[in-house]
Amino acid sequence: MKRVSVVCCKDYNEALLREKIEELIGLLGGLDSYIKPGQNVLLKVNLLMEKPPEAMVTTHPAVVKVIASMVKEAGANPIIGDSPGGPFSRVLLERAYKKSGLAQVAEEVGAELNYNLDQVTVPFAGSINKSFVLGQYITDADLIINIAKLKTHGLTMMTGAVKNLFGAIPGLLKAEYHLRMPELADFSNMLLDLSLCVNPVLNIIDGVWGMEGEGPSAGTKRNFGYLLASPSPHALDVAAAYLLGITPVSKAPIIYAARERGLPASIEEISLLGDPLIPAEKTVIPPGVRVSNLLDRRLPGPLARVLSYLLRPRPVFISELCVGCRDCYRSCPPQVITMRNNKAEVSLENCIRCFCCQELCQYQAVKIKRPLLGRILTR
Repeated sequence: MKRVSVVCCKDYNEALLREKIEELIGLLGGLDSYIKPGQNVLLKVNLLMEKPPEAMVTTHPAVVKVIASMVKEAGANPIIGDSPGGPFSRVLLERAYKKSGLAQVAEEVGAELNYNLDQVTVPFAGSINKSFVLGQYITDADLIINIAKLKTHGLTMMTGAVKNLFGAIPGLLKAEYHLRMPELADFSNMLLDLSLCVNPVLNIIDGVWGMEGEGPSAGTKRNFGYLLASPSPHALDVAAAYLLGITPVSKAPIIYAARERGLPASIEEISLLGDPLIPAEKTVIPPGVRVSNLLDRRLPGPLARVLSYLLRPRPVFISELCVGCRDCYRSCPPQVITMRNNKAEVSLENCIRCFCCQELCQYQAVKIKRPLLGRILTR
């Protein structure tokens, strides 16, 4: 069985984190069993947007600092990188690195921040994709340590190790993948293909503090109190879903897709090492996927599609909170958002319900709303 290490950790005190992360990785054989001196090691963080550490939107800089320091001490070269939502540009990267605290981490540890904006096409014989367009910083690295943030997610129910690797696709190209795969099952399988293509050697989830509710950016902060790690992003997501209280864990679309492929999809299929993993009580899961999950699994395809159109949640724009920044306008995969009087509006007729607008709105001006019948069906 795939191994997942579990360590309780309630806060981001640096000395405590060092002790806990050493224990976390030690349960899996220690960092020396994954990296060698002289290697360029990409620390693939969650840098969704320009947010401070206390917002719990991005991987906490204290976690990244400890791991970068350990990589440095092992004689390797740590490189911190991700492609945030929106355009992939040096200016936006600089702002995100600074705001998230990662620029300070790089300076203190002597780590490198990625500013390579080039992209490469990588052939991959996946079940959905036959190739991926990746940031060159992904392929240039000798190996990758994937450092995700534990959060709920409006589309995929949760974001963990597998979803974090979507950041390997640069900038607005992510929107093309959403547009090509508007069905949640296809999108989830694409993410599984991507995780196998990128193939990180070690995956770590920062679940000390995370997010519930309208994640991954507009939810409520929650102290889950755990650090999780595994060589397998799929096994790690099973443990993360269990911690979030998703029952069964295969309700999460990515894990459901993993089950269809024979990958770990239940807590009984993984080996937990370390501290007992106790599910959080009454985690608020976003409504975005519930109706589509219900329909996908209980009704024939054509009927499911019709009812899904009628029952699925929808993005609602709150005019009073919209500042006209146009982030949603630029990032909308089907380009159904328009600007009127410097306010964003969406055409629901052609909306694919990817909720990128909600995910990338820094002002929480986009909410996910469910029709009444949808709320009744998913109680």
